[in-house]
Amino acid sequence: QVQLVESGGGLVQPGGSLRLSCAASGIVFNVYAMGWFRQVPGKQRELVASISSGFSTEYLNSVKGRFTISRDSSKKSVYLQMNNLKPEDSAVYYCNAAPTLGSLGSGSAGYWGQGTQVTVSS
Repeated sequence: QVQLVESGGGLVQPGGSLRLSCAASGIVFNVYAMGWFRQVPGKQRELVASISSGFSTEYLNSVKGRFTISRDSSKKSVYLQMNNLKPEDSAVYYCNAAPTLGSLGSGSAGYWGQGTQVTVSS
């Protein structure tokens, strides 16, 4: 059974930091591309950051220079370090695993976590 379990969300003031974690089980972690998506009510889910099995990374323009995605094969985990957080970063953040970077978010061949809430507010 495949499971992706996110943790690390919470309430933080503008300018603060959070580190999200996603622990995977039931998949051959090393061969999967991993991504972090976020969604706010009434809007489509958007890809925030991705990392390939070869450790290549890509970022949404609005988070470049503030967010860093990383992965640890020994722990079968992917992380999202979020610095200088802004109110517009508030969302439910989801971890996604897919066979390729191009298939992240497509749904049919990938897996999703349950989501973790991030709220940036003073």
